[in-house]
Amino acid sequence: MTTFVDRVELHVAAGNGGHGCASVHREKFKPLGGPDGGNGGRGGDVILVVDQSVTTLLDYHHSPHRKATNGQPGEGGNRSGKDGQDLVLPVPDGTVVLDRHGEVLADLVGHGTTFVAGQGGRGGLGNAALSSARRKAPGFALLGVPGEARDVVLELKTVADVALVGYPSAGKSSLISVLSAAKPKIADYPFTTLVPNLGVVTAGSTVYTMADVPGLIPGASQGKGLGLEFLRHVERCSVLVHVLDTATLESERDPLSDLDAIEAELKQYGGLEDRPRIVVLNKVDIPDGQDLAELIRPDLQARGYRIFEVSAVARTGLKELSFALAGIVAEARAAKPVQEATRIVIRPKAVDDAGFTVRQEADGLFRVRGEKPERWVRQTDFNNDEAVGYLADRLNRLGVEDQLMKAGARAGDGVAIGPEDNAVVFDWEPSMNAGAEMLGRRGEDHRMEAPRPAAQRRRDRDAERDDAQQAYDEFDPFK
Repeated sequence: MTTFVDRVELHVAAGNGGHGCASVHREKFKPLGGPDGGNGGRGGDVILVVDQSVTTLLDYHHSPHRKATNGQPGEGGNRSGKDGQDLVLPVPDGTVVLDRHGEVLADLVGHGTTFVAGQGGRGGLGNAALSSARRKAPGFALLGVPGEARDVVLELKTVADVALVGYPSAGKSSLISVLSAAKPKIADYPFTTLVPNLGVVTAGSTVYTMADVPGLIPGASQGKGLGLEFLRHVERCSVLVHVLDTATLESERDPLSDLDAIEAELKQYGGLEDRPRIVVLNKVDIPDGQDLAELIRPDLQARGYRIFEVSAVARTGLKELSFALAGIVAEARAAKPVQEATRIVIRPKAVDDAGFTVRQEADGLFRVRGEKPERWVRQTDFNNDEAVGYLADRLNRLGVEDQLMKAGARAGDGVAIGPEDNAVVFDWEPSMNAGAEMLGRRGEDHRMEAPRPAAQRRRDRDAERDDAQQAYDEFDPFK
């Protein structure tokens, strides 16, 4: 059964915003007390957060679909809907977030680091929030905005100071088991290690982490063996340790050719040229191993490597190795630049940026793209004429109509707002605000006007009766 997963595709969906409410306050002796529809609640976000207690992406391998809760709709009595709960997904330290095209969205290093993978939708405004001096009693409310849904790829790159690399059965797992408290699986056959193992090593006052990477073979960078899947785990290390088997039983192999093969794979993978290298000649407790170590030492020294002869079984040479690694790690940490406080970069909008674009497509359709127009369209209830008129006013004030005219649009031309797969298409009329004439002064309700004096109401009633009587008297059915 799989217990370690370091790459998954995650499908996240943030919560939808709740719809606003269209309501009019009513009580005894006050049947029309004004709009009191509440706003809809915000949809929950999907948030990735680094948790030191999590070491694998196994949970997301089994359950790759994750969704936050929706916001609740608003209610009458100025009661706003409840916000949706954020969905917090713990990930291991060193997780890289990519989109489906391989572009890096975030590199999560350090406990508590967060990334919003899916933004929750806005809640729609109720008619109480939409009322104004001109629009005293709106008969509509805005719909909630759908939450962001997208697919992301999570890749785990182990955060370790030291990486042990080498051929299968070179003794890497045995070495990390005696240098730290890690208990990896150890056996006398190749590819015993199928997942990276982490151990914490203490050398004097320096504490560092060591990763045992599954065995590499020639062609690992092209996908042979297990190397391609796990080479990413050495990217963050401060020092690479070549563990060479001086007692190999394979006649066609020797430590120098093993070193050359592994270096060739690291070079092909790329990005590791600046890491210091140390060579560990393992299994020198075996007589043939000691003889071979003495034979190849001059060649390794000529290449500029620091060499340590150790035996994980006899536990010889380990103290010198651990302190040498501690020194390199300490130097690497000291050389790292001090992390500055997070800076907030403010990029003001350009003076000529209208916030949307208008372009004519090959089929003659005019397409409007922009964050505001597309969001306003999603928030509009097209079954409500007053809501459609309100959308028309907003687009007109934003300048969409002027830009359509400049682009050459004429009455009756098709206009689409939004992307090709999710757009609202309509036949354009040159004056959008003229569409509100049939509604009178949009959003106003004559019932909300101040009551007329009794004498005025009597005069108006008498005038209406006289007009009706005159019309009846003048009516001639034989004309």
